[in-house]
Amino acid sequence: MWSAIKNPCDVKGFVSINREKYSGCYRSFNNEEGCRGQEPESIYNITTLRNVSWKDANPYSGIKSLNEKDCSRHHLPQDELGTAYVGDNIPAPRNQTKVIESNKKELILILASSLGSIAFLCALVAMSSFFIYRSQVHRYRKLSETAMEEFTLRSFSYNDLEKATDGFREELGRGPFGAVYKGTIAQGNQTIAVKRLEKAVEEGEREFQAEMAIIGRTHHRNLVRLLGFCMQGSRKLLVYEYMSNGSLADLLFNGEKRPIWRERVRIALDVARGIFYLHEECEVHIIHGNIKPKNILLDDSWTAKLSDFRLARLLRPNQTGTISRLGGSSRGYSAPERQKRMLISVEADVYSFGVVLLEIVCCRSNLDINVSTGDEILLCSWVYSCFVARELEKLVEGEEVNMKTLERMVKVGLLCIQDDPSLRPTMKNVILMLEGTMNVPVPPSPTPLFS
Repeated sequence: MWSAIKNPCDVKGFVSINREKYSGCYRSFNNEEGCRGQEPESIYNITTLRNVSWKDANPYSGIKSLNEKDCSRHHLPQDELGTAYVGDNIPAPRNQTKVIESNKKELILILASSLGSIAFLCALVAMSSFFIYRSQVHRYRKLSETAMEEFTLRSFSYNDLEKATDGFREELGRGPFGAVYKGTIAQGNQTIAVKRLEKAVEEGEREFQAEMAIIGRTHHRNLVRLLGFCMQGSRKLLVYEYMSNGSLADLLFNGEKRPIWRERVRIALDVARGIFYLHEECEVHIIHGNIKPKNILLDDSWTAKLSDFRLARLLRPNQTGTISRLGGSSRGYSAPERQKRMLISVEADVYSFGVVLLEIVCCRSNLDINVSTGDEILLCSWVYSCFVARELEKLVEGEEVNMKTLERMVKVGLLCIQDDPSLRPTMKNVILMLEGTMNVPVPPSPTPLFS
């Protein structure tokens, strides 16, 4: 080992840190001239570089007595000096740069991976939201366009209908998935009935779409006319012509006195013609699926019209039946095959009409516990008992009626409510029998159902 000297230019030789020996370190200049090279072409410039780390640095000498200022005034041999570290207790770094660079690379990789994952998740959520929104918009737009193009219906905005109904103030009726409100359209001062879907559930939406699609295909004097619709997001409304005289249920069951016989016969034929149109005259045959007095409405002239097509079913060409859905029509009006969730056909509507026909005859509900005797609770079984006993006058409570017409209507009603669908007449034959142009056979007993 050697100790530092005052003048580094006096060094003749040394042993470095790596134990390599050097014995010929002679100056090529006079001491009086200072530490400067005597060769004019040899020029040395010492520059201070701060915050610099040197890769694979391997110094072999150190001069503790020099500081930055002294180092810049002295010349060190060019073959043996390239850099100098100046400072207190600064060891020559070995491989420190590699560790720092390795740590930096790992940190950069971790940050890049994390940012990439976050960006991917954000992009995935954004894309999913976009496609869901676009599919919903496309769905509603497609339904609206279909309604406009195929059914020539008017499209209303929600604000228009809210204004037309005075904030949905006057309620006309209520069903499983919404209510019907009275309104007025400004143009022409036309009174309308607005049906609003209030429960945005899958079944309710499906029935809303079915009702709009099916009734939009129909046009008959004995069917309620659909004027337009509204589909704005979850808001779904149908606009119908207003039926000023309410429902057949109100007329038969809630009135202080019975409607006159002639009007009841005409209403029965109106209902039969409306069903016949759906079954045979409409371009696409339709099973209504929910025929009952509440769904038969009366206009200004007391013309009966079928309404509420939410349970209706379209029949393809050569298709005779369809699978019954859960829920079905109201009990008492629902055919046995529908209650058993079997294949249903247009004969299910015939059954429902038979029950309604007997209610029109007797002006009472098919199930009534407020009667004088227990035999009268079930209307259909009581009517058959009166028919067998030839006591049809009991059905009309002494009302003046045409007895032949009464008997004809009773027999047609009993034929329609047969348990076996094949024994029920078609609606075409029902009309012919009610009109008196076709003989009415004697109906068999409906006891398998009512016993």
